[in-house]
Amino acid sequence: MPDLFPHCRECKTRYHGKLAGVNDETLELLDMSKTCNLYKKGQRLIQEGTRPLGVYCIKSGKVKVFKLGQQGKEHITAILKDGDLVGYRAMLSDSLYHVSVEALEEVVACHIPREQFLKSFQNDKVLNKRLITDLSKEVISLTNVVTDIAQKPVRERTAATLVLLNSVYARNNPQGEEEMAEINLTREALANMVGTATETLIRVIHDFKEEELIKTNGRKIIIKDLKALQRIGGIY
Repeated sequence: MPDLFPHCRECKTRYHGKLAGVNDETLELLDMSKTCNLYKKGQRLIQEGTRPLGVYCIKSGKVKVFKLGQQGKEHITAILKDGDLVGYRAMLSDSLYHVSVEALEEVVACHIPREQFLKSFQNDKVLNKRLITDLSKEVISLTNVVTDIAQKPVRERTAATLVLLNSVYARNNPQGEEEMAEINLTREALANMVGTATETLIRVIHDFKEEELIKTNGRKIIIKDLKALQRIGGIY
């Protein structure tokens, strides 16, 4: 049986995740301080409004990042997977968590305490540059998202969201090529990401099926024509 909680040097996420390229000293510090846990579907790693005591590095599985809006309605802002760091934005800005994070499936994640993470961020040039670059890109992306929500119709936003989710759920084959993925989200969750009513989302999904852009298996969505969806969603 494979080790669920290997040393950070032996974790496959170090080659493609946020910790890729960090030095050995950083890996040792993080490994010595981390606490790893298995989270069942529906369990929360982070609760909105609480103070960050550390960050989570996802070893396997996927989580949803969401914020509660009016009347307690969820608005999903991101789907994160193995190799992603969760919670560092609030820590670096010295603020409360402004979102919640919940397991979409069985998730293995390692918690890195605040002090050790901040020390690594300050001392490791690779980690420092990567996280600052990511934060800068997010500001630009947020501006584009706000513009898209205001200007793009639901059909285009749905196509763009499916393209994004395909990259999250896809796996690489031995040749390093990205394979089409099974996007496994409820229609309500997908509608929250698109920013529309569930009924409207269902109609758009039906249209995409009729146009043979996607196929479905229960709630799972498999993209058949990625390039067409990229064109519809304005992603080039």
